Amino acid sequence: MQGNPTMRLLAVAAVLYGGGSLGVAGLPSQGNAAEPVAEKASAEPVQFGAAVVFGRLPDSVTIGSCAAVSVDSQGRIYLFHRGRQPIRCYDQQGDLLRSWGDDEIHTAHGLRIDADDNVWVTDMGAHRVRQYSPRGDLLLTLGTGQPGDDDDQFDRPTDLAFGAKGEVFISDGYGNSRVLVMSPGGVLQGQWGKRGVEPGQFHLPHSLLIDSQGRLLVGDRENDRIQVFTQQGKLLEIWKGYAPYGLALDPAGNVFVADGRANQVLQLDSDGKVVQRIGRRGDKPGEFQMPHMLAFDADGNLFVAEVQGKRLQKFPRLTRP
Repeated sequence: MQGNPTMRLLAVAAVLYGGGSLGVAGLPSQGNAAEPVAEKASAEPVQFGAAVVFGRLPDSVTIGSCAAVSVDSQGRIYLFHRGRQPIRCYDQQGDLLRSWGDDEIHTAHGLRIDADDNVWVTDMGAHRVRQYSPRGDLLLTLGTGQPGDDDDQFDRPTDLAFGAKGEVFISDGYGNSRVLVMSPGGVLQGQWGKRGVEPGQFHLPHSLLIDSQGRLLVGDRENDRIQVFTQQGKLLEIWKGYAPYGLALDPAGNVFVADGRANQVLQLDSDGKVVQRIGRRGDKPGEFQMPHMLAFDADGNLFVAEVQGKRLQKFPRLTRP
């Protein structure tokens, strides 16, 4: 679908820096579905039923690597995959409602839904961030289309999160190792981070999440940790012991991690300790081949997008949150 002309990022208003205390979380291991871990955690494991592959497809349609999934306020499930019609919108029964993006998307990576049910995506191959209406109309394009570290450029951006006032946080990403803060209209308000292993530095910020306490969680993937910041960029904690490919919050406020290296989904408590591990490597339902991003609907059902598995799985929640 066609949309408005490209809007470039505007001038930076502030540069934010972090500093703070460090914490430690659990260590990764392979395990069976929904296997609790022995370490002490301040939350109970969420119980899920048997996983199913989600989304009905005609014989003529092939799903590519599934990069991201998100659910809007109406319960519609959006899948972002690396194939034809890369943005695909399903109803709760798995029937396709609409799809788009062939003329605009180069390489699917992250997809998030804002408070107005607009669809935001990070296009890793095009070095752009795009905003669409729920119907698929292009509303906003950020980035020049060329990789770089200027204020109006990205270098393979990965994910997004939204603040209470509509601020847009963008992890950028494979090339720049920074977090950007934008106004809802695309004006750059601040940024922090650079490549490294020290606190506040990143080695591939791959996923973002604002938790129930309003903290910004940054999945620092290649450093095997989650760094916890205020939304102003002050470092609060570091949780270690997993490769956070994707981050999601369930309706009860529990943090879940897609660990694409361990081929598991982890439930964490509010201190980053592992409550349970779900899945192992494999192609059966409930197993994973590089879980990349994940999301929950209002009933607490879990959706997991797999890059290598090229599928979207649904784990039905057994009890309401």
